[in-house]
Amino acid sequence: MIKSGPVFTRPRTPAAKCLHLVRLNPIITRSELVEATGLSQPTITRATTSLLNAGLIQERTDLTQSRGRGRPTVPLEAADNDWALGGISVGTKQTYIGLYDIKGRTLSEEELATPVANLSEDDFLEHIMAGINRMMTNLNHRLVSLGVTTSGTVDDNGLVTAENLNWHGVDIAERLRFQFGVPVVVSSAIPAILGSETQAAEIGTSERVLVLFADDSIGSALSVEDEVSPIIPVPQTHSELLGHGASEHLLATRHVLEQVRHEGVEAATLADAAQIADSNPTVRAILDERARQLGAITAELVKAHCPATVVIAGGAFTDDPKAPKQFAATVRATAGDELQLRMIPSHKEIVRAVARTVATDQLLRQPLELGRSLQCA
Repeated sequence: MIKSGPVFTRPRTPAAKCLHLVRLNPIITRSELVEATGLSQPTITRATTSLLNAGLIQERTDLTQSRGRGRPTVPLEAADNDWALGGISVGTKQTYIGLYDIKGRTLSEEELATPVANLSEDDFLEHIMAGINRMMTNLNHRLVSLGVTTSGTVDDNGLVTAENLNWHGVDIAERLRFQFGVPVVVSSAIPAILGSETQAAEIGTSERVLVLFADDSIGSALSVEDEVSPIIPVPQTHSELLGHGASEHLLATRHVLEQVRHEGVEAATLADAAQIADSNPTVRAILDERARQLGAITAELVKAHCPATVVIAGGAFTDDPKAPKQFAATVRATAGDELQLRMIPSHKEIVRAVARTVATDQLLRQPLELGRSLQCA
């Protein structure tokens, strides 16, 4: 039996591959699914029949094509059903909740003020659960699954450790499962950034992509073959200005702002520090050093993992306009010009992308299992 794989794995099962392609293509035929997947006609027939029975795809009989002898060709499309897929993106000060249909369209979205480090786990979860319940009351849909992304790391048991959230081995999945009675997945936000890329890729795409996220937390992930894997830990930092040791601490925004304050300059945010740096060479030197060190650890990761593309994201790049150029120069000095570098330009874009990705992950990896779990509920 083919297993669906861990979170953000590319589609492995015939049903998952078919649903993936149906969602990417507004109208597609069974013959085109055979060609795109390389699977046999009987396998595609069984998979599409199961998806039809589960209410995940539907036939467009109005577009039936007759081509001489044999059975007419009936195209397929993603169905409009009553499923709502929830995605929760937990940030340092705010949490974004998105509800989506099976086509990935936004049904409802809300951003909650949640200074997580100052809230108890119970208070934080009460905010989230109340938000989801409030959003669902206005929809003619039923909640079928939840996905959560956070900063920091998530272990094999789904426990979250994030310094910026003051979380150490926190189990938020179990509370959400108990409250809503649906399957829940929890992931670091960094693999979810890569997951958003794989969800939009055609079957068979296997290019290695590395992502580096730098903000209140620092992390990296790599897509290899059909899986997305976090890289823990990232290479260490060796800097006379920022210190020597774990990059996850030394290159995080909180530590950088502490270094700025040590120079007698008050800056509440990185954007403030970047503005001050325009007229303060000392602050500019600190920010430039952070960008260089981020470039240095990325160059090490590129050397170790040989990705074709590096995607960067986070406030370290978006809130300091001079950082991307400094970062790119450092990476290219070692990795060369053939490496593709790409930046996600805004925080809001990242938050929405990872929420949608984690919300739809279970549907895309194991669509039939998700349907069966609802029947057993």
